[in-house]
Amino acid sequence: MNSLHRIVLYRLLAAWVVISLLLGVAVSWAGLRKIDRQLVSLATVELKKFAAANLALLTQPETARQALDQLAAQLSKDRFIAGEFQDRNRRRLAATVSPQYVEMTMEIARLAVELPLDHERYFRKFTASGQGGLRVLVPFREAGGEPAGYFEGAFLVDPEVAGRLREDLVVTLLVALAAVTLTTLCLYPIIVALNRNVLRQSRDLLAGNVELMEVVGSAVAKRDSTTSMHNYRVATYAVRLAEEVGLGTTEMRDLIAGAFLHDVGKIGISDKVLLKAGALDAEEFEAMKCHVALGVEILTKSTWLLRAREVVEFHHERYDGSGYPKGCSGEAIPLSARIFALVDVFDALTSRRPYKHALTFDEAMAVIRGGSGRLFDPRLCEIFCGMAATLFHDTHRVAEAEVEERLQRMIARYFGVTT
Repeated sequence: MNSLHRIVLYRLLAAWVVISLLLGVAVSWAGLRKIDRQLVSLATVELKKFAAANLALLTQPETARQALDQLAAQLSKDRFIAGEFQDRNRRRLAATVSPQYVEMTMEIARLAVELPLDHERYFRKFTASGQGGLRVLVPFREAGGEPAGYFEGAFLVDPEVAGRLREDLVVTLLVALAAVTLTTLCLYPIIVALNRNVLRQSRDLLAGNVELMEVVGSAVAKRDSTTSMHNYRVATYAVRLAEEVGLGTTEMRDLIAGAFLHDVGKIGISDKVLLKAGALDAEEFEAMKCHVALGVEILTKSTWLLRAREVVEFHHERYDGSGYPKGCSGEAIPLSARIFALVDVFDALTSRRPYKHALTFDEAMAVIRGGSGRLFDPRLCEIFCGMAATLFHDTHRVAEAEVEERLQRMIARYFGVTT
């Protein structure tokens, strides 16, 4: 499974879990409320019929007990626990308790919460002696709609009825979850297709930016009387050294960009200074130093190319603080710039230029070791010295096209594109 499918699958799975949980909670809450209402309706339907037929009796205390006994006999004897008739002010008129539920009635009384005194019916669920039930308050209304009295009773919930209602809830919940799952499965190929197009466009854009970075770097190298191979070699050295150091992916991208654009500011240096065959005098050297500031200024025009700034701005700093333009030293110099400064000097020493011959590998390494702690980070020097021979021979014993191809594979690995 490629990364795109994996990312989409994980995100859809996370969305499915969240939606399923939210939907499950909502359906369960609504379903349980529905069950409660149905159970209350089952418990009160007979009460309403009884109240309509005996409304006059309920207001007469001497006959209320007789009516209550009659009601208890009509209700299911194994479900009715206790009940009482109350007048319109909730004063007890008569009460009865099923003999088999006397102890449970006392437990319910201890758990009871006072029900409101108004025109509505109320219920409270309870659990007593390991069984579930309902306390129900039902108003008996006169012709004008005002309560003539109340019945408050306790009933056990029929397990068969409650079980059937719960089964209905489970079925509803499963149907809802199945609908969410089916929708998620249908969305998967659609989202993959849409993301594939977006990723392809993003890769194309990123590849264009990487290509631009290489083109600009090559243009600068041409003007500086070098070749693009300097950029390819120094970028290869820098990446390999950075991998040994453990540089992160983001920092690695910045380092690669900096390797290509490190001398971009030389575009603004005059040919008289830039192309001079011999050593620069003090005034010319000061002019040459300006390429760092010019490079930073050029990079600020592009948000994407700005990632090269650390290397461009600090690659001429020296570990002992003798470099330019800021005279930074030690850890104050960004790690990417310290890495690049070392490999840049190494490649310059081992490369032939119009104004100089290339040093041998051993001669170049002597210069690098001599600069440890003075020009270069000593820790980086130690690591580089252990791998320099392999790097040098792998780079100089193959065709230039092979060097470029290897670097392109590195770029693809860290930028996620094929350039």
